[in-house]
Amino acid sequence: MILLLLLGAAALSLGESAAVQQSVRQGLSLCARSVIPALLPFLVVSSLLVSQGFGQWAGRGLGGIMEGLFRLPGCGGAALALGFAAGYPVGARTAAELYREGQLTKEEAQRLLTFCNNANPAFLVTVLGRGVFHSARTGIWLWLIHVAAAFCTGLLFRSPEQRGLSRRIGREERRKKSFASAFVEAVGSGALAMVGICGFVTVFYVLSRPLAALPGKAGMLLTGLTELFSLTPCLTADGGGFVIAAACAGFGGVSVLCQTAAVLEGSDLSNRWCVTGKLVQGLFSAVFALIVWQWL
Repeated sequence: MILLLLLGAAALSLGESAAVQQSVRQGLSLCARSVIPALLPFLVVSSLLVSQGFGQWAGRGLGGIMEGLFRLPGCGGAALALGFAAGYPVGARTAAELYREGQLTKEEAQRLLTFCNNANPAFLVTVLGRGVFHSARTGIWLWLIHVAAAFCTGLLFRSPEQRGLSRRIGREERRKKSFASAFVEAVGSGALAMVGICGFVTVFYVLSRPLAALPGKAGMLLTGLTELFSLTPCLTADGGGFVIAAACAGFGGVSVLCQTAAVLEGSDLSNRWCVTGKLVQGLFSAVFALIVWQWL
């Protein structure tokens, strides 16, 4: 799919350079207006929280849920909570930070990646719910579907046996950095990650333009599978649009998967787990949306 998108982009660039330039400007404008203000603070704060022991606090507060449901250390709740609150790809970045800090093993971090990387609730409730379906209630249902699908994905990928999970909680204090050092590192790494994220958003915004022009549900689906922000103006406020919105939000789009690969760079964690998890979550979301639409 990515190869076809690249070939299409090359042909479009040669044939309609003015349209491509306009799409690039629109993509950069989207980053400046929406993506950077929404994500940069969370990228910095998530890194700072993990370095200052947020995983330890999450381990105490969310340990029962993470260990009981997903057979993961409680500190993984930090990635799940921040992923739900901030949106893509903060959950994945937090999981990678926890792994780098030694609070998760590689196997645990990769299982966490299957379900901790999620869409921003404001996007689901406000942009899709109110903006497309003219109903905050519909947006809340999209968010509930998203959460339920993520939890089901986590249950599907949980370890088949219970292990000693609390043994790493105490290691956080030993690895804790000074606030000044952690702040400088968090701002630098957050800004660097933001550059990569904006690059992917812009490139895939351009690639999705020809897909958005395709007629019917196929155009909507292909656009959403490529770049999530570009899906919004294509959606129709009907059952088909609702299912496509839920499925594409669950999957995240190729753009999000590339953003996730960028924030995992250097962590030794495989993006394959995140890709697999997002595919499963997208399927769960579509099934749940089909059921829920009957009641809306």
